[in-house]
Amino acid sequence: MIQPFHIAIPVQNLEPCRTFYRDILNCSEGRSTENWVDFNFFGHQLVLHQKEDFKPQRISNPVDGFDVPVPHFGVVLTWEDWHTLAERLKVANTKFEIEPCIRFKGKVGEQATMFFKDPENNALEFKAFQDIGQLFAK
Repeated sequence: MIQPFHIAIPVQNLEPCRTFYRDILNCSEGRSTENWVDFNFFGHQLVLHQKEDFKPQRISNPVDGFDVPVPHFGVVLTWEDWHTLAERLKVANTKFEIEPCIRFKGKVGEQATMFFKDPENNALEFKAFQDIGQLFAK
């Protein structure tokens, strides 16, 4: 079993983000105060900290013909769970930064991927491998 990671991110307005992670991504809430909330982010701990004066800087990096938002975070899902999430996000009219697609097709590291942002413009990537052995392959 992989140990869960912990990530804490700033948001200016906690409530829209709380709704997004809880209702769109189906993450269950843990502990919270009026200024922060914990989520079970696919078995990992995500903490949203409200910081009203936070101004995110967004850049991108070209990868396999896509402008990948940096920074970003997310989870590697099973192939089936990735497709289920992609469909749920489409039904919820999610604006994708990179539409659900297969990247590195026919190459080492071939993967299903999609990028989208939460209500505070934090970039998320969800990916899946048909062969999880490709996750760290060179």
